Amino acid sequence: MKKIFFSTIAISALFLNISCETDFDTDVNDVVVTSGEADFSKYVALGNSLTAGYRDGALYSSGQAESYPSMLAGQMKLAGGGEFSQPLMPNDVGGFIGLPGFGGRYNLQLVDKKDHTGTVVSQSLSPVQAPAAATLDVIGGAGKSFSNMGVPGAKSFHLITPGYGNVANLPIAAANPYFVRFATSPSTTVLADAMAQSPTFFSLWIGANDVLSYSTNGGTNSQTVGGVTTYTQATDQKDNPNPATYRSNDISDPGLVTVAIKTVLDGLKSKGATKGVIANIPYVTSIPYFTTVPYNPVPLAAASAATLNGNFAMINGALASAGQPKRFMTLTASANNPVLIVDKSLLDISTFLPPQYAMYGQARHATAEDLILLPASSIIGIDPTTGLPPAPTSQMIGGVTIPLADQLVLTKTEAAKVQAATEAYNTAIKGLADSYGLAFVDANAKMKELNSASGIQWDGVKYTAKFVTGGAFSLDGVHPLGRGYAIIANEFLKAINTKYRSNLPMVSPNSYSGVKFP
Repeated sequence: MKKIFFSTIAISALFLNISCETDFDTDVNDVVVTSGEADFSKYVALGNSLTAGYRDGALYSSGQAESYPSMLAGQMKLAGGGEFSQPLMPNDVGGFIGLPGFGGRYNLQLVDKKDHTGTVVSQSLSPVQAPAAATLDVIGGAGKSFSNMGVPGAKSFHLITPGYGNVANLPIAAANPYFVRFATSPSTTVLADAMAQSPTFFSLWIGANDVLSYSTNGGTNSQTVGGVTTYTQATDQKDNPNPATYRSNDISDPGLVTVAIKTVLDGLKSKGATKGVIANIPYVTSIPYFTTVPYNPVPLAAASAATLNGNFAMINGALASAGQPKRFMTLTASANNPVLIVDKSLLDISTFLPPQYAMYGQARHATAEDLILLPASSIIGIDPTTGLPPAPTSQMIGGVTIPLADQLVLTKTEAAKVQAATEAYNTAIKGLADSYGLAFVDANAKMKELNSASGIQWDGVKYTAKFVTGGAFSLDGVHPLGRGYAIIANEFLKAINTKYRSNLPMVSPNSYSGVKFP
């Protein structure tokens, strides 16, 4: 499970762009809604946080009410669909008291901005995480089932893993507290609990976490002992189908993902659930968590640029003498210099450098192919010794003289691994959709469209993948808002209608919640 940390992100341009264009101008009041070749009387949704309605860094009740499966179920009800139940959180904050990494939701708040002396010079709207609001509550058990089986943090193989909902497995990280809440028994699986409901129709959107946890952690795994967290490189487990050997943020083998999804489909099929909809995985380059912070946000005066260039030129010279390419660019007196990052794929030359330069043994300047993660925004340009903007005499500046840590950057090498895995997952998902005769949602294409300059227009409102101001993504930079989930729901509805000749009406994204401002 992943807790997303970030703070003090200045936000401006807080209003959505309005257009005279519209994608929602059809009067459906007189349309008779039919199910076509599908039976929506018992709809069950399987997946991860995106299915559960997770947003703003937490699962909370009002967010769950705007999950895309809930939206689908509302439209299905117009065509004979039954009741749709969700394992609602007990509050509108989320999180679990006593479980590290499971804090409450992010909210926009006015945060003081200080200069190097600690003097408040202004205020800005920034996401601030609330503390967890309640302890883990168990609402499941024998005979209790829920239509929304989305489990935040679940990877593909977790849906078929016994004990994933066993509270006794939490201390060894072999269970998920969200599934612990609503599992029918300690030994059950997500799939088994779905099968027990004998669904007539299902949705399945899984596989994102098989690569996303690697991405959001900058290609690292972490371990905290005695309050001290250490980071090691995560592994691309391609060609290793044994998840028991994986660490939490490793990239899953595409073959394993394929087998896991096929097992889910076979299990549902065995209960007569042969009709449903399945979606593929978006690229991380479509998500604000990876696209908000540019690779070159560092402003430098002429004197500072000259000093840094002299230092880095010495290291480049040492690299050249060893037959290695240069790692550091020529900085300029401008506002757009690249950040300094750690790249663990580089040869470590720290032992060959003077002690004061040892931190640059695996450092380089970022390029446009590197993805700087959203949490880095609170570190770049900050003196770590004070936690404030640098004084004129500061020598330690995050991302400028001190490389950004490995866990804050998805390097171009790591991003390439993510891209390859995602493409392999998506090829498999499309193949399974075709072989099982299911409706298919190209979520990857839709997210790319959302991330484009033109975005998506709906009834005069423009939505994009820009952090906060785009109107579609929540404050964690990964999960959609209610309006973003509505955009997703419409893609599912379109796919269902096309495949099963139903005419379920679209939902209006503008009717759902966006960013809440104080």
